[in-house]
Amino acid sequence: MRKTPLLSILGAVLLPLVFAIPAAAQATRTWVSGVGDDANPCSRTAPCKTFAGAISKTAAGGEIDVLDPGGFGAVTITKAITIAAEGVGEAGVLVAGTNGIAVVAGATDTVILRGLQLDGGPIGSTSLNGVKFNTGGVLMIQNCSIRNFTGASPNGWGIAFTPSGASSLFVSDTVVASNGTGTLGGGILIEPTGTGSAKASLVRVNAANNIIGIRADGTGSSGGISVSISDSSSTGNLFAGMTAFTPAAGATTTVEIIRSASANNGTGLNSNGAAATLRIGYSTVTGNATGVNIANGATMTSLGNNLIADNTTPGPTIPLAGAQ
Repeated sequence: MRKTPLLSILGAVLLPLVFAIPAAAQATRTWVSGVGDDANPCSRTAPCKTFAGAISKTAAGGEIDVLDPGGFGAVTITKAITIAAEGVGEAGVLVAGTNGIAVVAGATDTVILRGLQLDGGPIGSTSLNGVKFNTGGVLMIQNCSIRNFTGASPNGWGIAFTPSGASSLFVSDTVVASNGTGTLGGGILIEPTGTGSAKASLVRVNAANNIIGIRADGTGSSGGISVSISDSSSTGNLFAGMTAFTPAAGATTTVEIIRSASANNGTGLNSNGAAATLRIGYSTVTGNATGVNIANGATMTSLGNNLIADNTTPGPTIPLAGAQ
């Protein structure tokens, strides 16, 4: 009886296993450090240097954590992921002439950015946007600072949320300051494209010293826009504090403002276009060159208990919304 050589048997058993081993396994959690190296595996004891270096080694749905202060560079996000810095000092993204973080993820992906400091550099750097969202399911920005993005129109936004699908934006405990250039750009832009739609919640957001503070714009989309702003402020912005804008052919845009302030801007509240609606309650509009602007068939209503005073030009009285 013939006997199969032992090495042949081992080869038959082990060869499929060799080919089954992935060439580059991705970790659920990776790490970056100011003194890391992108040649490392991005582990806790051998961290990477940049977000771009770590993201290729992080599995979809995983998390990149910051170990210590540093500048971690621009990154393009193409999958569900969390990038987080939790009380470790400044986790910086300093860029010149580009976007800080670009999101081109899948339609159901959730991207979370927490504890980051995004900086477009000194005057003249013309960096595009702090966070530029094109595709994805959900974008959450928590406890971040985004400043000095002054790229040419239509760029130069701290957060440019421009989804081409049905997407949601959640921003909390975040400062967007000194963004925009010329007559456009600013703190936060919510402007879907094509058939895209946007739902947004802004809580404890400070939009300060921008060209425009917060703008919901349905111009380029047939989808709807619904924005809730609460416990937030939009102050010292050159042209407008809080704006709902949609021409007649664009998407229906609704902005609801609760317990918030729009102060010391060019215009405090701006509702412009037949498909634009702005509602305000328990809020303050003061110190603006123009307090209230309602134009081109737009709607603005008061939910009550607002202080609208000490504006150079008050603008029209906001009618009280009907009881529900």
